[in-house]
Amino acid sequence: MAAEIRGIILKGVGGLYGVRPAHMEDGADDVIFCSARGLFRHESITPLPGDDVILRRSDAAGEDSYVIHEILSRRNSLIRPAIANLSHLFVVIPAANPKPDLLMADKLISAAEDKKIEPVIVISKTDTDIKGAAEIADIYKTGGFSVFAVSCATGEGVDMLRAYIAETAADVRVTAAFAGVSGAGKSTLMSALFPALQLKTGAISRKIQRGRHTTRHAELYPVDCGGDCFIADTPGFSMLDFARYHTIEPEDLPYTFREFVSCIGNCRYKKCMHTKEEECAVLEKMAAGGIAPSRHVHYCEILEEIRKNPQWKRRKDERK
Repeated sequence: MAAEIRGIILKGVGGLYGVRPAHMEDGADDVIFCSARGLFRHESITPLPGDDVILRRSDAAGEDSYVIHEILSRRNSLIRPAIANLSHLFVVIPAANPKPDLLMADKLISAAEDKKIEPVIVISKTDTDIKGAAEIADIYKTGGFSVFAVSCATGEGVDMLRAYIAETAADVRVTAAFAGVSGAGKSTLMSALFPALQLKTGAISRKIQRGRHTTRHAELYPVDCGGDCFIADTPGFSMLDFARYHTIEPEDLPYTFREFVSCIGNCRYKKCMHTKEEECAVLEKMAAGGIAPSRHVHYCEILEEIRKNPQWKRRKDERK
């Protein structure tokens, strides 16, 4: 093998990392298991699943042993789940059973937008409430999001969503996670999209584990979709974890609601926060039908939550 290899970290447990070499054939499963340089620990840097890394041969081990020598520049990183370089977040909202929680969905979308992660709206279980599913779809289509209505029970929309992922992965590397409330059908949907995924989700874990452990870690799985695509499995992490452990300042929040962005700077007041101010361009756009009322209501609720939870407290929570 080469003296230096570029790859992507799929998983890390107990100081051991599984790295998939770059430029592998689609569907191949080769993984290099290695440790990281001690320098990262001294600099308080933790390699994360999704990191693009450079491996070099280890001087202290055999000919085919490697160490993570360099972590390349990150596009983004999350704290909980601990993962780097996500390109897409598929926000799964059930049409019913359980009742759709659009406030939580909008928190997820806001956090994703702030991290430059493309949110894609997936309305699941459409067969359980066709009318409700259509109403949710209208909210997010009005906002300019890619929206897919799917039912794993009937197969509706699954092929369209798979085609979207494949088309996107043909142009850029897709590193995606699925998020939503418990019972939204994330695992069922992932299995329907990528039937071979269940076969992959054991081999890497068995190789990389050092005995039993109870900590739950994010892990990436390469999937065969005709392009460069990795799907994140984030066991034990709810959408609350993603939304809570993230800092957005009040003045930055409007930029994480994409429907608002074209209005920023066009309000009567320079420091308009777009809640109830006179001659607010956001409120005018909503009145004209360009912003769904529920999105504005949730923006106001998230803004109030941020104001009640100052930055110093949020940073303290992140360190826990």
